[in-house]
Amino acid sequence: MADVSLKHIYKVYPNGTKAVNDFNMEIADKEFIVFVGPSGCGKSTTLRMIAGLEDISAGELKIGDTIVNDMEPKDRDIAMVFQNYALYPHMTVYENIAFGLRLRKLPKDEIHKKVVEAAEILGITEYLNKKPKEMSGGQRQRVALGRAIVREPKVMLLDEPLSNLDAKLRTQMRAEISKLHSKLNTTFIYVTHDQVEAMTMGTRIVVMKDGFVQQIDTPKNLYNYPANKFVAGFIGTPQMNFFEATLNKEGENVIIKFEYSNAQITVPYSMLYKAKPAYLDGKTKVYIGLRAEDISLLPEDIKNSKAVVKVKVSHKEELGSETLVYGDINMDGDGYAESSTRVIIKDYSGRDLKSGDIIDASLNIENIHLFDYENEQCVLPRIPEYNYLDCEIKNGKLCFAGCEIDLPEALKCNDLKGDLLLPTDALTLNGNLKAEVVSHESINGINLLALNMNGHRFYAVNLQYSEAGKTLNSSINIGIDFKKITVISDGKTVIAPLSELNKLNCKFVKRKEYEEVNVNGKIKRKKAIRFGFDVAGKFFQASEDMSQKIFAALGIKKAFTTPLNLECGIYDLAISDSGIPAKAEGYLDFGSERFLKCDVDGSEVYVKIDGEASDNIYLQPNFENVGVLDIEREIKII
Repeated sequence: MADVSLKHIYKVYPNGTKAVNDFNMEIADKEFIVFVGPSGCGKSTTLRMIAGLEDISAGELKIGDTIVNDMEPKDRDIAMVFQNYALYPHMTVYENIAFGLRLRKLPKDEIHKKVVEAAEILGITEYLNKKPKEMSGGQRQRVALGRAIVREPKVMLLDEPLSNLDAKLRTQMRAEISKLHSKLNTTFIYVTHDQVEAMTMGTRIVVMKDGFVQQIDTPKNLYNYPANKFVAGFIGTPQMNFFEATLNKEGENVIIKFEYSNAQITVPYSMLYKAKPAYLDGKTKVYIGLRAEDISLLPEDIKNSKAVVKVKVSHKEELGSETLVYGDINMDGDGYAESSTRVIIKDYSGRDLKSGDIIDASLNIENIHLFDYENEQCVLPRIPEYNYLDCEIKNGKLCFAGCEIDLPEALKCNDLKGDLLLPTDALTLNGNLKAEVVSHESINGINLLALNMNGHRFYAVNLQYSEAGKTLNSSINIGIDFKKITVISDGKTVIAPLSELNKLNCKFVKRKEYEEVNVNGKIKRKKAIRFGFDVAGKFFQASEDMSQKIFAALGIKKAFTTPLNLECGIYDLAISDSGIPAKAEGYLDFGSERFLKCDVDGSEVYVKIDGEASDNIYLQPNFENVGVLDIEREIKII
C-alpha cells in the first residue's frame, strides 16, 4: 500500500482558467479521504490528476516514493471506480471483473481465485454468471468495485460512485464501501458532492470551492470548527443559521446586536478572547453562525438561558423524531426566504406551533461561530494567528499587559501608544516575562497553550507543554521573537515584521558549455547543454528534477520566456565569495539575531549575518530549499 503526496498541484487550462489552485495535502497509507464541494469546485479534476487522466499543470504528485506526474495511468498502481459503472453490457459479471486481469495476462487459476474472493467480499457470488442488465444499480456498483479491488491497487479512487442510486441504496452502499475499506486496508480517495456521504465515510475531508481548498480536517472538526462561512454552511443539515450582527465590548461582557431586528444578547468577554479587538467596537459587522440544534424551544432551556430572542414562526417540517421550525427574528420577516434574520430550529419540545406564533428561543452561546463580514473567514479560529494587545513604546521599551521589555535596536522608534499584533508563534521559552499556564490543547498535532500575564490572556503555538510545565497554573518564562511583531499607531504601521521570504526576479536559461572528457586516454572537449537560473546576471545550474518541473509546468518554449520569481528564505541565503551580486544597505539587530538588508537589482532581500560585511557582497541561495513562482499565472512550480 502507499501514501499519496500532493505538493502545489495546479490545473490551468489553455484559456487561463484555474480549475485547481495550489492543492497541498499529505495522505497517509490506509486513510479514507473524501473530496467534497459543489459542482465545478475542482474535486473531480484533482482526482483525475491523481489517476493520470488529466495532465498536471504544475506541482508534484507522489504515490509512495515515486513521482508519477508523467507516468501513464496503467503504471500508477491505482484503480478507479466511476459514477456510471462503465461495465461491458455483453460480458457477464465474472468476465467484467476478470477483464483487467486478463489484459495483464495473469494465469487463469489466479484470475479465478481473485474474482471469487472479490465476489465473496462484495456479496455478488450468485450474480457471477449474469449480465449487468439483469442487475440493480447497487449490484452493478458492486461489480464496478469488484473490478477495481481485484487489481489490489495501492490507491482506490472513487468518483461519485453512488450518485445514480436512490436514497436507500446510497445509505446501504455507503456502509458497504466503508466496510470494504476496512477489509482491504488500502488508501481510498473518494469524490462526492453529498456532505452526508463525506461526513459518514471519510477519516478526513477536503472541502473545496472554486478550485481552492477551504479546509482539510476530520468530520467532527469540520462540523465544530469550520474555517470559514462557506464550510460552516456546506457541512451540516439543515444549513447553519447566519445572522448579521455587531459586537460591542462593555467591561467583561460583549453585547451582540442582531441587524434588521430588535434581537440582542450578552455574552461574557472570556468567550471572545481569540477575536481581534476591532470586531468588538460595536460598528464592525460580522456573521453570527448557530446550528439548528443550538437553538432551543424547551421551557427549561429558555428559563436557564441568558441569551433569549423572540422568533416569529412561519412554518415547520415534521420529521418524526424531530421537528424543524422555521421562523424569523425580524417580526416583519416571513421566515421562508433565506435572509440574515431567518432562523431554523431543531425542536424537541413537542409544542403545537402555528404560523404567526411569536415565541422565545434560547441560543447556546457556547457553540456560537463568528465570521468576518467581508472575507467570511472565522473570527474565532481554533488556533489564533495573533494576540491583539494595547501597547505603549516609551524610552525604547515596549510596554503591554502590565509588563515592559527592551526593544532591540532594529525596532527603536519614537514614543507612541498603539496596538501590538503578537503572533502566536512569536512567543518563545526562557525569556524575561513571567506567564501562567491556563490551558493546553493539542489540535491536529499543534500544541496550543493559553497563558495569563497580569490578567491578560495570551495564546502560543510553538511552546512544548512538557517543557512549559505539567500542571496548570504553573509559572513559566517567555520571550518574544521581535522580527515577527507588528505595532500600529494612529492607523499607521510603525513596526512591521521582517519578511522571512526573499523574492528575486530570475529567468530559466539554457547554456552551451564545453567540458573536457577522457576518451581512450586523450583529453577532448565535448559540448554540453546546461539548464539553470539567471539571477541578476549570475547563472545557477538547476538539478535535473527542477528542470523537469519547469518544463512540465511551462512547456519547453515558454520555459525560457516566462518571468519567474526565485523564493528563498532568510535562512537559506548566505554571504559567499561568489554568487548573486548585492549591495549592502544596513543592519537589522534583533538582539539574538542580526540581518543584513541588501539590494539585488532593485529587489530588497535580507540575509542572516554574524559578523560585518563590505558594501558589495555576493549571495548564495540554498537550492535545496528554494521555490520557483510563475509570476504571470501566480503558480508555484517548485
